[in-house]
Amino acid sequence: MYSLERLPSSKERRQKQRTVVPSFNADEELSLLLKSYKGNKIRTSKYSLLSFLPKNLFEQLHRAANVYFIFLTALNFVPVVKAFQPEIAVIPIILVLAGTAVKDIWEDYHRYTSDRSINRLPCHVYSSKQQAYIEQHWQDVRVGDFVCLSSNEIIPADMLLLYSSDQRGVCYIETANLDGETTLKQRQVVSDLPLQGAESPLESFHSRIECENPNNDLSRFRGYVEHPSGLRVGLHNNNLLLRSCTVRNTETVVGIVVYAGHETKAMMNNSGPRYKRSQLESHLNTVVLWCVLLLFIMCLTAAIGHGLWLQNLRDPVFKVDTETSPALAGFYVFWTMIIVLQVLIPISLYVSIEVVKLGQVYFIHNDLALYHQQLDSRVQCRALNITEDLGQIQYLFSDKTGTLTENKMVFRRCSIYGVEYPHEENARRLEVYEADRSEEGSGRSGTPQSGRSRSLSCRHSSVSPHTLTAEEDEEEKLTNHSQPSARAFCSRVAKEVLPDPELVRKLNWFLSPALALSDGSSGAPSSLELTYITDFFLALAICNSVVVSSASRPPHVVCEEQTPLKSLEEIKTMFQRLSFSPFSALSILSPPPIKASPHSLAHRMFAPSNSTTDESESSLEGTLGTSGLSPKPDLSSRAMEGNSAQTAGREVQDDDGARQDAEDLTREEDCKSEANEELLYEAESPDEAALVHAAQAYCCTLRGRSAESLTVDLPGIGSLSVPLLHILPFDSDRKKMSVVVRHPLTGQVVVYTKGADSAIMDLTGAPTGAAGAQEICTHIREQTQNHLDSYAREGLRTLCIAKKVLEEEEYQVWLKGQLRAESSIESREELLTESALRLESSLTLLGSTGIVDRLQEEVPETIEALQKAGIKVWVLTGDKKETAVNIAYACKLLGPNDQLLTASCGSKDACAALLLELQREVDRSGVPAAGSPERCGSGGGAGFILVINGRTLDWALQDDLKEDFLLLSCSCKALLCCRSSPLQKSQVVRLVRDQLAVMTLAVGDGANDVSMIQVADVGIGISGQEGMQAVMSSDFAISRFKHLRKLLLVHGHWCYARLANMILYFIYKNVMFVNLLFWYQFFCGFSGSVMTNAWVLILFNLLFTSVPPLLCGILDRHTAAHTLMQRPQLYSASKVSVPRMFWVTVLDAFYQSLVCFFVPYCACAGSSVSVLSFGSPINASALLIILLHQVIESPTLTWIHALVWLLSAASYFGFVLLLGLFCVTCSPPTNPLGAETLQMSEPPFYIICALTTVTALIPRLLFRALFNTLHPSPAVLKSAQTDREDSGNYWRKRQRWNQSRPKNRLPVCADNPGLEPCSDTVS
Repeated sequence: MYSLERLPSSKERRQKQRTVVPSFNADEELSLLLKSYKGNKIRTSKYSLLSFLPKNLFEQLHRAANVYFIFLTALNFVPVVKAFQPEIAVIPIILVLAGTAVKDIWEDYHRYTSDRSINRLPCHVYSSKQQAYIEQHWQDVRVGDFVCLSSNEIIPADMLLLYSSDQRGVCYIETANLDGETTLKQRQVVSDLPLQGAESPLESFHSRIECENPNNDLSRFRGYVEHPSGLRVGLHNNNLLLRSCTVRNTETVVGIVVYAGHETKAMMNNSGPRYKRSQLESHLNTVVLWCVLLLFIMCLTAAIGHGLWLQNLRDPVFKVDTETSPALAGFYVFWTMIIVLQVLIPISLYVSIEVVKLGQVYFIHNDLALYHQQLDSRVQCRALNITEDLGQIQYLFSDKTGTLTENKMVFRRCSIYGVEYPHEENARRLEVYEADRSEEGSGRSGTPQSGRSRSLSCRHSSVSPHTLTAEEDEEEKLTNHSQPSARAFCSRVAKEVLPDPELVRKLNWFLSPALALSDGSSGAPSSLELTYITDFFLALAICNSVVVSSASRPPHVVCEEQTPLKSLEEIKTMFQRLSFSPFSALSILSPPPIKASPHSLAHRMFAPSNSTTDESESSLEGTLGTSGLSPKPDLSSRAMEGNSAQTAGREVQDDDGARQDAEDLTREEDCKSEANEELLYEAESPDEAALVHAAQAYCCTLRGRSAESLTVDLPGIGSLSVPLLHILPFDSDRKKMSVVVRHPLTGQVVVYTKGADSAIMDLTGAPTGAAGAQEICTHIREQTQNHLDSYAREGLRTLCIAKKVLEEEEYQVWLKGQLRAESSIESREELLTESALRLESSLTLLGSTGIVDRLQEEVPETIEALQKAGIKVWVLTGDKKETAVNIAYACKLLGPNDQLLTASCGSKDACAALLLELQREVDRSGVPAAGSPERCGSGGGAGFILVINGRTLDWALQDDLKEDFLLLSCSCKALLCCRSSPLQKSQVVRLVRDQLAVMTLAVGDGANDVSMIQVADVGIGISGQEGMQAVMSSDFAISRFKHLRKLLLVHGHWCYARLANMILYFIYKNVMFVNLLFWYQFFCGFSGSVMTNAWVLILFNLLFTSVPPLLCGILDRHTAAHTLMQRPQLYSASKVSVPRMFWVTVLDAFYQSLVCFFVPYCACAGSSVSVLSFGSPINASALLIILLHQVIESPTLTWIHALVWLLSAASYFGFVLLLGLFCVTCSPPTNPLGAETLQMSEPPFYIICALTTVTALIPRLLFRALFNTLHPSPAVLKSAQTDREDSGNYWRKRQRWNQSRPKNRLPVCADNPGLEPCSDTVS
């Protein structure tokens, strides 16, 4: 049954590939092999009841802070070095460990409940004993089991699709749980399988599956099925149903499990939340090391001092340990001081930072300004620990399509056969639609003020940015059954394409038999041109992966082929019209048809005719005349002669041919209207949807799709079935997509290809044969290239359309290589790419398209603000140079006075020379360097923009040229990388990040931006029209590019300033309080004694002064949001440098500690006050100084701040009073009973505290007042500017009012003696 002799050993098999057979097989070795694979039970929880305590403690010991605390706690149990009661020293570490453990067990419990609910989900698994499907839990599914699923059920494991109730063997799945995409994906049953239905006996399945080992690549699956006969059938990603996906629009599917549980691709991609270390956190580590050095110096000073004190001590009046040597005693004191001064190391700061970041994330997440109502999408913070990095960005790398633009495509114009069709009526429709939407948008209360319409082109109008988003509200009511993504790709403005009159006129010659073709001299289109036009729109309709559905039928139901609009005799008559000699030129471009073609009646159009060579030559001349090699005839003169048909919607002429033409157009328009009403196209990209709707506008309608065929309506013919042989999907390396079909009329194998012009134009060429045919192809290529350049200058997205006709023998040779590549496990992708490249060669260029992709709202304002903030904006796109430059102009990245530097080379040596020459040109100009203060303050000013294409970028990124490239790029105002691949994008980001050591941010919306997003310090994904891959790989996710402005300039500024100031404040209060204990050592022989009880010492930083910094770290607003938005320069001008301010903070803390200690010391000098009584005013003054210091430094003072500060002070005084009233022996050897109550009942206590507090804070207060005078805050400057503007406006209004008054003046009298006397007499 199974050929075991061909199986490798178990160890070798596990290393290279996986073998899967049915679980009910009788072979013992294979059964053991299946059992060795992991089951389907998942467990994401980390702990159990028995393992929680040891495992959690072990994990917490990996944190250096916890190890430090535990070490100090254990050290305090050593009698010779202990500083206070060991029981008290245990309290901090117990609280920290217990709090962390509670948080961990709470999170793990939620994971456990989620795992349990998932593992207990039901599914139907085939049982060989009962010969039927039985219900089992997901956790009981094993590799090799057959699983039966119905529509809307979730797939329990990675399964190979063996059967589908769809007659075409197709299954539709929704992958939203994996990648966030709601568009339906099509999966195909493995070919040549014996299963004929869901109830087929599965015991007859004896095939063996060989596939790759489990991996996390969602887009790749390699393997083959080997049947008992030895036949191998290749497996690919379209045969695999992934765990967590949902079956849609398919009644029943059956699959065999190949990966289960944690070996499924979904689980292997579940890596948990992203973790990145922020730049501020790196600076904090340096600060902590300085604190460690300070602690070491202070402890070493105390140890040396104690040794010298003991050595010089003579006849002590108190008990002293004389048996221990001074050196050893100093060693003991060193460790005692480590315990006493432990709070100098701000270990609790790490915990406080995490709490503050959670608060910051909460406010960012709930900012209504970052909410997009149409998409119901808000900002997502996927990386919780780098919020402050948003305030330090220096370089921003952006994609273009979908990031700066809408990525909602509308067909604008096209070029076919070298003839350009501008679709001017369609352009005017878009302008009218834009104006209407602008008027509606201006009346909306929720429309942003700056959200006015913008054009992508500097010279041509486009569509309002609000066009598609606004119309979604209308379509939502009409198409509730459709998916959101389908609604976006099939928007009303994209559907309603108005045909070009000239193109309609040419198609009318094809439709109406009453109109005869001409040889080119009369203005009628040649048959060759009509062939190009038909093939062009047929390629638009079928060269895609669009899923067709409607309200009445789901996507998996293919509509039956309808009765053609014309009878067979009419079609024959129509094609006989096309047997003119001009069509003989096609014989050079297309090979002969298959002899056994079932559609031989169409050979006259799509196959060579029997015309003579002389006829061919004359036809070529006519074709050249029509294609534009000769002057184009005047359309108006042809209309006067009655030879041209009227376009749709115009009046019909009286002649019979025009009347017949109008009737044909009416029938075609009825067909088109029915299609528009019924069909819904679900496309994976908006480009595909726009092109399919454009083809539909010309009655070339895609009506259905299956794995073997496509149902297409052709103009003048009706519904035809196009056999689909192969689909070569789009990838970023080839930059094109192809479909291999058998032509429905000729039976020939035809390859239709669409892709970027850089990928298609190089593959097109003139065929060998007559010189006239080569001249035609050369002319078409030249004209199409001119049109492509024109489209790019207008900001349109361009695509080229081409085809290739294969001989049957040529197709069979290619097919063998393709099947061999599909069945290969090793190097499958490389073999498939090679096979596609072999097929996509020697193409015949049909034409090109230009698609409008509108700029998002407020993109120019956002980029201008970012540049004023000192952030360099670079655009990395795969589009043409002209398109990228046009977009740069439209979004104000490129100003009118900026100079373009173009880097386009054909070799590495030329690239090196060009980079040096461009650098010399920049140096000679004398323009300020990009990123300089004068440039940032002026908003950028004039400068250089470097434009580089992908080929040149490859050479520039090599090791010997990357330094020159980086130097030139940094000298320019911005960089535009055109035709760049995803790999090149990530290489540019990595080069800038590593070589310049700057903070980088990358923003994109598609899968091709994932590598760039992951390489950057901060990655931002835009939830646009290309799925959620970018969002799922990002640190932050937004819905519009304009949200970057507030996210960086406001929230980024706030987050960084808050955390930086909180870190400095933590260091200040720790150093200040620790120095109080250190100064006391000079008066106690450096013995490690303290002037306060242990409870206050432990709780001072843990409780009494811990909450105010957290509050300020979350709520402080150093500058108002509207000021930061209006003055972007504040983003980089007001940054706090933590390393530089560290020593200023330490010196200030030293001064305040000196005042706080020695003022009470001087007041108590010579008195008999006890140690605790001496320490009472010191502790109280320290608390007041620390709290009031924060009041002075805090830019925000609200009732919440006041309440927290009052509660902190009240908690301290309440605690020490209760301790003094009720604690008798809680802090031996000292006795705090009555000490605090006695001190607080005497007036000197309050006098000392007030004097100490004022003296300590006067320098800080004077410094802050002087600093604010010399460097006023933005709020003060804004207020003064507003006052000046208001004053100026007042005087201007008063002057205008005085000028508008009449010239006659009041007479002088006793009530107004200051007025001039009146010349008239007053009676």
